[in-house]
Amino acid sequence: MTLLLPSAINKKDDDARVIKSGLKKYKEVESEKNMDTEQKCLAIQKDIEEATALEMPMLEQNLTIIATLVSIGTLMGLLGTVTGMIKAFSALATAGAPDQSQLANGISEALINTATGIATSTVAIVMYNVFTSKIDKLTYSIDEAGFSIVQTYASTHK
Repeated sequence: MTLLLPSAINKKDDDARVIKSGLKKYKEVESEKNMDTEQKCLAIQKDIEEATALEMPMLEQNLTIIATLVSIGTLMGLLGTVTGMIKAFSALATAGAPDQSQLANGISEALINTATGIATSTVAIVMYNVFTSKIDKLTYSIDEAGFSIVQTYASTHK
């Protein structure tokens, strides 16, 4: 099951790589003589943004699996519903009196598949939203830390 979880679980590693990149750039631009403070701040900010852009695909890598489960759950429930209803109508189509047990069996199969598809999709949607929320919070904290680094540089190098 851990293969399906987005790597937002390891958010400290992703956050640390971005901040580390920003701090390296901070140190690098301090020794740069050809740039003014504003250019140095922009360089640090750009480096943090690039590092964040590189980390985002890693955070979202398994969300597509969960999103696919939403669609597949719904479609499989619908397919089961259709096959169950085909069995039910097949029981009605027999000559003479319809076989009530076959009719009930087909309807039961349709309802079970519908419920299973809805339940699968519901769980997948909830998990997708949980992980998306974690990724959004992490992205916000990375942006906040990056802003703090740039502001610290600007205020100490006026």
